[in-house]
Amino acid sequence: MIFVDTGPFLARWLARDQHHAEAIEGWRALGAARVPLATSGFVVDETLTLLGRHAGYAFAAARGRDLYASGALTILRPDRRDEVAALGWFERYADQRVSFTDCVSLALLGRHGIRRVFTFDRHFALAGYEVGLQ
Repeated sequence: MIFVDTGPFLARWLARDQHHAEAIEGWRALGAARVPLATSGFVVDETLTLLGRHAGYAFAAARGRDLYASGALTILRPDRRDEVAALGWFERYADQRVSFTDCVSLALLGRHGIRRVFTFDRHFALAGYEVGLQ
């Protein structure tokens, strides 16, 4: 299973994103490989908020519907323990200005035993996770 962070979602749908070409290539590879994917409700929240600001709220809502309807994507939900664990990551990476969303993702990765992350964010590699699709 591969966890998908906010960056690849945004870059997929925003042609002006610096990672757009890389994201399109990554999504094609994932589709061809039929790898199970996961993300979190926090990532969906962050994605739709930023997408709404950059591409319009109707466009973002339509992409949100696509995400929730996807049979290939599992949306993980943190519980209280995950959010408390995220506080530890938040403190540990304070000097890196890591987002709380990423910290919740790190907690979920640990709980679900997911080792690979499709991301453009260096924080996941710093935390010891495999980033990219290779």
